[in-house]
Amino acid sequence: MPQRLLSLDVFRGLVMAFMVIVNTAGTGDAVYAPLRHAKWHGWTPTDVVFPSFVWIIGLAITLSMGRKLAAGEARGPLLRTAARRAAILFALGLFVYAYPTFDVGTFRILGVLQRLAICYFATVAIFLYTGLRGQVVAAAVCLLGFALLMFQAPVPGYGAGRLDVEGNFAHYIDRIVLGAHNYAHTRTWDPEGVVSTLPAIGSCLIGLLAGHLLAAKRDLATRTTWMLIIGNVLVAAAFCWDPWLPINKSLWTSSFVLLMAGLDFILFASILWLVDGQGYRKGLAPFVILGKNAIAVYMASEVIDVTLQSIPMAGTSMREWLYETFFAPLASPMNASLLYAVSYMLLMLTIAYGLHRRGWYLRA
Repeated sequence: MPQRLLSLDVFRGLVMAFMVIVNTAGTGDAVYAPLRHAKWHGWTPTDVVFPSFVWIIGLAITLSMGRKLAAGEARGPLLRTAARRAAILFALGLFVYAYPTFDVGTFRILGVLQRLAICYFATVAIFLYTGLRGQVVAAAVCLLGFALLMFQAPVPGYGAGRLDVEGNFAHYIDRIVLGAHNYAHTRTWDPEGVVSTLPAIGSCLIGLLAGHLLAAKRDLATRTTWMLIIGNVLVAAAFCWDPWLPINKSLWTSSFVLLMAGLDFILFASILWLVDGQGYRKGLAPFVILGKNAIAVYMASEVIDVTLQSIPMAGTSMREWLYETFFAPLASPMNASLLYAVSYMLLMLTIAYGLHRRGWYLRA
C-alpha cells in the first residue's frame, strides 16, 4: 500500500466539498431536501457528511499508526502525541464556536472539531493497546452501551426508553452537564453532545477496522470486494435495527452508525477501485487539494461565514447583502441559494489551493 492513498484524499475532499455546500446555503428558507439534515428520525445525504469524517479518521489511524508501530516506535510517545493533537483540535473547535463574541458564559463546548478530537484520541488509545479482537469488542461496547443507556437509563419526568427530542436520556445529560454551553439552535441539548459521543467513537473504530482490511496483504480487487460486502452487510443491519433504535443523526444512534459506516465502506471502495486501482485521475485534483487540508478548509469556511454574518451592511449583514444583491436575482430561490453555496465552496477551494501551492497544511 502506498505511503499516502490518493483515494483517501479524494474521498475526504468530496465529503469536504459537500459539507461546505450544505452548511452555507444562501438562505435557509430555500434549500433542496437532500441538502437538509433529517429533522429527527431518518436520514438524508447531508447526514452522511460528519460521520464520514469520523470514519476516515479511524481508517487513517490504522495506516499511520500501524506504520509507526511497525517501525519500532514506542506506544507511550505515540499516545502523548495523539493527546497533543487532540487537544489542539479541541481548542480549534472551541475557537470556532466562541468567535466572534468570545462569550465565555454561553459559547458551545462540544461540536464538530471537538467530537473529532475525542474520537481520534479514544481510537488511537484503543488501537495502540489492543489487537483486532479488542477493537471489535470496543466498537460493539460503544454501540450496545449507547443503546442500553438510551433504553434503560431513566429520565426524570419521562422515564426510560424515550427517543423523542425532549424525553431522551442524551438530552437530559446535555442539559445537566453542558447547561448554557449547548448548541445555540437548541439551547438545552447538543447534536454533538455527551452521550452521543460514545457511538461516535464506535464510528471511528469501524473506520479503524476498515483500515485493517485496507492494509491487509491481499490484492486490491479482493480488498475492494470485501469492503463492498461489509458495507452492504452494515447497511442491511442498520435497517434491521431501525424499527427498535431508529436511525437518527442528532442522537448518533447505533443504527445510524452502522448505516453511515456501511455507506462509507461502499463509497470509499468505489473510489479506491477507480483511483488507486484503475489509475483514474481526471478532474480529481480539486478534491485532493481539499482533502489534504480539510481542517484548514473547515476552519476557514466557518470563520469567514460567521464574519460575513457579523458585519453590518445596508441594514442587514454583509452575508445577506451579498446573497440578495448578487445571487437572488439570478434564479429561483432554491437555485439561487444553491448557487451561493457552490460559490462559497469554490472560494474555499481557492483558499485550499493557495495553501497547497505554499505547502501549508493544518494538521492538528
